[in-house]
Amino acid sequence: MKNADAEEHDFELDGWARWDMPTEDYYDTMQFPEEFTGYDGAEVWNFIHNRIAFQETAYSDDNWKADFNRAVSGLHSMVSAQICRGIADRIESGEGFDDEPWTDPRVEFDRRLGPDGENPKAIENLYFTYMLMLSAVAGARERLGQDCASGKIDEDTAADLTPILDHPLLDDPGIGAASTKFHNHATKSVDTVGNNDNALWEARMRARELMRIMNCVQCNKCRLHGKIATLGLSTALQILLGSRGEGGDVSRIHRVELAALMTSLGKMSSAVHYCQSMMEEEN
Repeated sequence: MKNADAEEHDFELDGWARWDMPTEDYYDTMQFPEEFTGYDGAEVWNFIHNRIAFQETAYSDDNWKADFNRAVSGLHSMVSAQICRGIADRIESGEGFDDEPWTDPRVEFDRRLGPDGENPKAIENLYFTYMLMLSAVAGARERLGQDCASGKIDEDTAADLTPILDHPLLDDPGIGAASTKFHNHATKSVDTVGNNDNALWEARMRARELMRIMNCVQCNKCRLHGKIATLGLSTALQILLGSRGEGGDVSRIHRVELAALMTSLGKMSSAVHYCQSMMEEEN
């Protein structure tokens, strides 16, 4: 893996994503999973929403800037759900809390993700981003299947990956609503400016900055998973939109990006499952 990374560390300068250069540090996300760490990333998220996201654009607006903001908000919702789940896991394990301000998963869920919480659209945007991830994986399914068959992906990983690629949810036409909406808005911007060099460059630039801002996260574990999630989202947008809204060439997607996409899909899926269970308990 280290040898492959050393030879394949190039990325597109005006692409949707950039990632760190290869180092000697490698982490197994199964050994270092997401959990409640007590880190408060509110300052970083405030910067993301107030500086990186498009301002003066409501989630309900009918344009690609609103779509981008919804995708970023969905990413935030996923992280919030993982934090709430981590609090619940910590209580269930009997580990307890010392002086942590967050001690009740229901209170935190309502504050972060509830309809009367900080963002009433949090759950809706979570589903929007989840649909983008699913559509992107469906678009990359043939490439991933070929990599499994050719041995580019090791046997154990291929065995885990194949059932996901064969899952009927990827063929459900309903999951394409979010990507179709984003695509239509992006291609409409081409018509508006009158040439192929449309304004999506603004979204690509902000997606790259989203990755960079994760360097400001002070918790090492949170930074690791934050970078994976932002790279996964950027990869999804690259596959679905490309540079002009018409979609990217899946054959040119880097293996690091594909790994981040699949890992992020797992994060989104577990977050959606947790939010569903919390809403069912409330009802």
